Amino acid sequence: MVVAALLLSFLTWWELDIRPRTDDAYLRANIVGIAANVSGYITELNVVDNQKVNVGDLLFRVDVRPYQAELDLAIANLGLVDLEIIALKDAIVQRDADIVSAEAKALYDVQFLARMEPLLPRQFVTPDQIDAAKRNVRASDAMVQQAKAAASQARANLGQLGDINVRRQKAQANVLEKQLNVGYCEVRSSVAGYVTNFNSSVGQFAQIGVQVFALVDTSNWYLLANYQETDLRGIEPGMAVEVYLMAYPGVRFHGVVQGVGWALYDPNQGSNGVLPTVSPTLDWVRLAQRFPVRIVMDASQDAHPYRMGATATAIVETRQRRQVPDILKPLVPDALESWLETLAVPAPLSPDSPGRGNAEPLIVPKPNP
Repeated sequence: MVVAALLLSFLTWWELDIRPRTDDAYLRANIVGIAANVSGYITELNVVDNQKVNVGDLLFRVDVRPYQAELDLAIANLGLVDLEIIALKDAIVQRDADIVSAEAKALYDVQFLARMEPLLPRQFVTPDQIDAAKRNVRASDAMVQQAKAAASQARANLGQLGDINVRRQKAQANVLEKQLNVGYCEVRSSVAGYVTNFNSSVGQFAQIGVQVFALVDTSNWYLLANYQETDLRGIEPGMAVEVYLMAYPGVRFHGVVQGVGWALYDPNQGSNGVLPTVSPTLDWVRLAQRFPVRIVMDASQDAHPYRMGATATAIVETRQRRQVPDILKPLVPDALESWLETLAVPAPLSPDSPGRGNAEPLIVPKPNP
């Protein structure tokens, strides 16, 4: 009896050393909060609690009337801007004509002064007439500059930059914004999953960015298995994992180690200003810390669906081969020694195992050392 107990203890230690396991594991999935991009009263609800939804399914509608009115106003303003652009183009034509007229008058005044000045010595004209002709020349030059400035202002008012009219682009962008707001009144699912934490009703006021309910994203499932730090030395990314869920006794699922956690919160560490705070107590029994190991699960199957928070047992296939210690070899028959060494080789998972399905094999990149 004693030998059997010792042998059983040895086999248990052997198994746990090459295939570390933990019962402190829970199934997880990502939670996607559902919120509206516009504020308003909910006028239609298309889901109930725990309902399955697909990508693009309509979840609820927000009152679209105020946003539709803003869209109609933006469209009308866009048409008004188009009419203003036509008027501004006509104004540019008018200002260009004013420049031609002012330049023609300025040229006439210069030529008139040139004809008048030779007549002054012969006293056919008076000095006042010459001064008046010079004033007309200066006034004509000013009128030309004024006409050119008015034409430049007219072109600026048009808002044409190359092939783009900024006036129209601004009005068009406003229309697109109002169209987006109208579209945002229909809130659709961005992921495939299940509705959860549903406590909404028609007539509830939805605010921008405030979560109305949530979806459990069923596209990616993972296990958070808390392993003792003494078991981490043999766990590496890419290792296969056997998973057993408490909800489905005896059913084996499959996963792959994605990574091992690098940090834990330590409540005993702190500081008071610039000085550290150290607890004066010391536990006589020191427990090994547990670090979370993230395990990517195969896709959920209809026969055994996953549920977030389900309790699980995880067994990592470390692929390690251990030799029987020399001190124990005289006590272990050769056949038993060969069998013990084969325990390190994981059993293949059958193609029809739950959680395997027809999904492609998971490939988790191994980090560089």
